[in-house]
Amino acid sequence: MNRIRVAIADDVKETRQNIRMLLELDPGLQVVGEAANGQEAVELARAMAPDVILMDINMPEMDGIRATELISMEFPEISVIIISVQGEQEYLKRAMLAGAQEYLIKPFTADELASTVKRVVELNRKRRERQKAQAEAKNHQPKIVTVFSTKGGVGKTLICTNLAVALARQTGEKVGLVDLDLQFGDVAVMMNVYPKRTIAELMQEQYEIDAELLENYLYERHGVKVLAAPNKPELAELVTPDGVARVLKAFVKNHDYVLVDTPPVFNDTTLVALDASDRILLVATLDLPTVKNIKRSVDILKTLGLLPKVKLVLNRASGAQSIEPEDVERVLEIKIEAYLPSEGKLALQSVNRGQPLVLMDAAAPLSRGVYSMLGLVTGSSAGQDGHTRTRPSKGRGFWSRQAVEV
Repeated sequence: MNRIRVAIADDVKETRQNIRMLLELDPGLQVVGEAANGQEAVELARAMAPDVILMDINMPEMDGIRATELISMEFPEISVIIISVQGEQEYLKRAMLAGAQEYLIKPFTADELASTVKRVVELNRKRRERQKAQAEAKNHQPKIVTVFSTKGGVGKTLICTNLAVALARQTGEKVGLVDLDLQFGDVAVMMNVYPKRTIAELMQEQYEIDAELLENYLYERHGVKVLAAPNKPELAELVTPDGVARVLKAFVKNHDYVLVDTPPVFNDTTLVALDASDRILLVATLDLPTVKNIKRSVDILKTLGLLPKVKLVLNRASGAQSIEPEDVERVLEIKIEAYLPSEGKLALQSVNRGQPLVLMDAAAPLSRGVYSMLGLVTGSSAGQDGHTRTRPSKGRGFWSRQAVEV
């Protein structure tokens, strides 16, 4: 195990020697240098890169507060612990504001000194790891994820809206939501939005569609920016494939993730979204008409060269079914990546209230299932909250009993 490297900054030589003696009582600590003033402390930090500097406040040439400020700005990985006397409380406050992470009041014991040093180093390590993880989480290209199915009534819009809200809450990143079901889209209803400005009005703008213009047409709900479908079915014809491409391009300028809800059909605007997507979530349920239609969808997506983007999502996977998930996988020749249980009552309440179910009841199995899908969006191998995707228990499937060609 690596020893913690400690430097001592104090203008009194005897004090430095006493502190060194205390530190050397612990085999996990190593003194790598001493400084008699603040300027020397800064130079020592630069030359030796210790894990911790024990810093006195009142020193000549440069005091400990100024030295702490410089070290904290130039070497944020170095922890500074102020060592002072009881009568310097105001100085202690100033030192903490300057970047010190802890303070010790003289005199202190060897145990107090060692435990403080170790605690500060551990906290600093955890802070750096958290910052690194956050940076890595944000260090990705914006992603477009389209939720699609060629069968209506499979819960596609419910999945898309709740996935967007869960993604925004879990990652803290900017999430956009586009309703491309241009004639009968329900994203606005499910997100409790009553839009005056929709994608149809956006298409009529004389100016180039950019991120700034797009912002005027978005409605924020639960951390998600929503671009609604036209308020009237006849306005759908105003939305062109080229316009959709420009909207998606503008969206990714200011958003980390863009989720797209689509109609249950391969039309020109849907094809633009599918082509622009980094991931396509293909939604199926355990009924024969849906499996038949999804099989045809898979064939078309394969012909278009889009099948590598596809992740199959099985909705309403729980409960008594005559078709088993294994049957679906065998017929479609695609692995099911996510399972969502049947919770019709919760889903209906969510829709009628215009409130995402992941907010209504985050502990419900359906909500947990949505959270488990976040890895499909972000590209990680598991759900962001640690939920696992559970395959429903196996029963006697329809195709297990007889051969049926889909």
